[in-house]
Parts: sequence; structure tokens; C-alpha cells
Amino acid sequence: MYTDRTLTCRECGAEFDFSSSEQAFYAEKGFQNEPGRCPSCRANRRSNTSGGGSRGGDRQMFDVICDGCGANTQVPFQPRGDRPVYCRDCFAKQNPRY
Repeated sequence: MYTDRTLTCRECGAEFDFSSSEQAFYAEKGFQNEPGRCPSCRANRRSNTSGGGSRGGDRQMFDVICDGCGANTQVPFQPRGDRPVYCRDCFAKQNPRY
């Protein structure tokens, strides 16, 4: 049903194979567009744009004082001052679903 195709990466210009099995996978997932980047550029983009933690990339952290217990802590967003900011423990007490 599908045949292997050679595509050109829009980022580095290298040619890469878009195999018939990959095409079937894309169709199964409902993807409308074929890949525009080679596997190497896709991997680099994923590692550079993902959030913090074990997924890669360095996320900027901001030093704050917890509004619940007064402890010094860090959060992954810049507080605006219009809402309380909590440490991990106080946040868990405020939001038991997390």
C-alpha cells in the first residue's frame, strides 16, 4: 500500500527515508502531514524544546518564598504577585489531585 520515499529535511537539507512502515504509522495516528525534518533534527528539536526534568532542556527556575509555610523554594514560572505561590508540599495540600 505504501512505498518508501525520500524526503528532504527543511532544517538541515539532508535527504532521509520516509519508509512505508512509517507512512502506515502516520496514517494510523491520523497525521495529515509527512515529516518535514530528518530523524536527527526531530530529536534535536525535541530535546531543545521540552520542559525540565528528565525530558531534557534546562528550565529556568525562580526563587520564591512559599505563601503557605514561608520556606524558600523554586518554581518553574515567574510569579506575577497576584496569586499565592506554594512550595511542593503546600501545593500538594492545596491541590490533593496532584
